[in-house]
Amino acid sequence: MKIRILSRNPRLYSTSRLVEAAKKRNHDVEVIDPIKCDLIIEKKKPTIYYKNHFLEETDAIIPRIGASVTFFGTAVVRQFEMMGTFTTTESQALVRSRDKLRSLQILSRARLGLPKTVFTNYSKDVSEILEHVGGAPVIIKLLEGTQGLGVVLAETKNAAESVIEAFNGLQARVIVQEFIKEAGGADIRAFVVDGQVVGAMKRQGKEGEFRSNLHRGGSASVIQLTDEEENAAIKAAKAMALGVAGVDMLQSSRGPLILEVNSSPGLEGIEEATGKDIAKTIIRYIERNV
Repeated sequence: MKIRILSRNPRLYSTSRLVEAAKKRNHDVEVIDPIKCDLIIEKKKPTIYYKNHFLEETDAIIPRIGASVTFFGTAVVRQFEMMGTFTTTESQALVRSRDKLRSLQILSRARLGLPKTVFTNYSKDVSEILEHVGGAPVIIKLLEGTQGLGVVLAETKNAAESVIEAFNGLQARVIVQEFIKEAGGADIRAFVVDGQVVGAMKRQGKEGEFRSNLHRGGSASVIQLTDEEENAAIKAAKAMALGVAGVDMLQSSRGPLILEVNSSPGLEGIEEATGKDIAKTIIRYIERNV
C-alpha cells in the first residue's frame, strides 16, 4: 500500500516509528508536511499538489497534526477524504478533539465520568464558579493549552480569583475543574486503536508538580487497567469517533474520570512504558481497513 504520514518533522519519534513499522510490513511510505500542500478544488476532481507532484494513488494517511496547525492540517485531511483515501483520524474527529469544551460536552453526553467543570463567558463571580466545582483548590485550564501548558492549580479562592482575572484580562478562554486530590498528581494514558486498548501507562508528576505530562518531567510506568477503566477508554474514543486515540483519565473515589481524548497521541512514552510495538498496531489497523 501507499501510506502517507502527515507530519511536519520526519525525525520525531512517533513519525519515524510509523515509517519504520510501515516499511517492515513492505508498504510504500512517505512523510508529507501538511503545511506545504496545495489543495486544488474542482468539480469531481479534488487533488493535492506537494513539492512539484500530485499526491495521487494514496491508500491511507496517518495524520500527525500539531495543535498550532490544526486549521490547515484538518483541511488537508479533509481533501484526502474527498479523494477516497482512508485516514486513521477523520477530519471532523480531529476538529472536535482539539476543542476542549466541545470534547467535554460529547463525553458528558456519552455518560462518561468527568471532573466537574465550569465554563463561563469571562465571569468575574469567582465564588459562584468555585461553588459549582466544590470549592478550592481548583484546576484552571486554557482552552487552547497543550502538553500541560496553560494549566494552573489554584489552591485558594484568592489564588483562583487572581488567575481567572488575569486570563480574563488577556481575553483568554478558560475552564475551571474540580481538583481530584486522591489522584495524587498521577493520571492514566490508555492508547486505543480500532476500538481496543492496546497499551496503558500511569504517568506520575515529578515531586511538587500536579501535572503528570511527560513533557513536564513526569515519569511513566506500565499499568493494568481495571475493567471499568478499559471500558471508559474505549467508550471515550468511540464517542469522539477516533480510530487512534490517547485517553487520559484520573483515578478517583467515584471511578475513572476522563480528562482529555488526544487525537495525535505520542508513541514514545507508551512504547517505552509498555514495551509494545504500538506503531505496528496502527499499521495493521490500516491494513484491515484498506
